Amino acid sequence: MTPAESPETTGNGDTKGASVIVNAIAVLRTFTAEDPLLGVTEIANRVGLHKSTVSRILATFEQEHLVERDPETRRFRLGLGLIAVAGPLLAELEERRVAYPVLRELTEQTGETSALMVWNGTESMCVEQIASHHQIKHTTPLGARYQDAMSASVQVFLSAEPEERVRALLRSGTIAYPGLDDASLDGYQLKLSDVAGRGWAINYGESSIDEVGVAAPVFDHRGDIVAAVLIPAPRFRVSRERLQSLGEACAAAARVVTTRLGGRPSGVGEQAQS
Repeated sequence: MTPAESPETTGNGDTKGASVIVNAIAVLRTFTAEDPLLGVTEIANRVGLHKSTVSRILATFEQEHLVERDPETRRFRLGLGLIAVAGPLLAELEERRVAYPVLRELTEQTGETSALMVWNGTESMCVEQIASHHQIKHTTPLGARYQDAMSASVQVFLSAEPEERVRALLRSGTIAYPGLDDASLDGYQLKLSDVAGRGWAINYGESSIDEVGVAAPVFDHRGDIVAAVLIPAPRFRVSRERLQSLGEACAAAARVVTTRLGGRPSGVGEQAQS
C-alpha cells in the first residue's frame, strides 16, 4: 500500500492520524545520499501524494528544522533538526561508541573507508563511518540503507538468518536479487554458508562494477550478530590478492569490536562445553 492509498478516516480520527504520520515518514525517506535535494513535484511523484499534501508536510518539517530549503534552487534537503532527533539514539548505541576507534585504526591501516552497519530486519544501515584519505574513494554515508543481496554487509546479516527467512526475503523482493530463480536461490544459500565459514563476506563488483566491499560480523555476549564492519573501496585499487588482505583486516577489526562489547562468536560457548 502506497502512502496515497493509506486509509482515510471513516469516523475514526486515529485512522486519519496514522495515515498522516505514514505519509510524513514516506516524505522523509525520499531523501537519500544519491538524491539529497528534491523538489515538491519530485517528492510527490515518488510517494504517490498530491503536491499540496507534500507541500503541507514539508512546511511543517521546515518549521521544525527537519528539512530546509536550498537558497539557490529552492529545493528541499534534510535539516539539522534530525540530528536532535537521532542524536540520543546514536549516543546510546554502544556498538557505535565501541567501534569508532577501531574503525579509525582500520582506515589508517588499509587506507580505505571503514563503516559500522546494523540490521533492522530487512536493511543494512550505516551508523558510523571513517572516510578514506584517498581522493577517489567509496563512502557509506550515515543513515545509508542497503537491500541488495550481494552487498557485503547484507550477506553478513543474512548468513545468520534461518534459511526460510532468507528465501522469503529474496522471493518477496524485500532483498533485491535481479533474475532470482530456484537455482540462484540455492546458490545464494551456499554463498551465505561460505560467508559464515570464512568469517567475512565479499562483494567484488557484484552490486556495482566499480566497487568492492568486504564485511565481517560483530557478535554480542549471546553469540548473535549485532553489527558488521564494512570496508568499501574502488575496484581498480583492489586486486584479488589485496581483497584477501582487506577481508582479513576487516574480520580482525570486527573481532576487536566483539571483544570490547563483551561478545563472542556464535558457537564458541557450545564448542567449549562439548
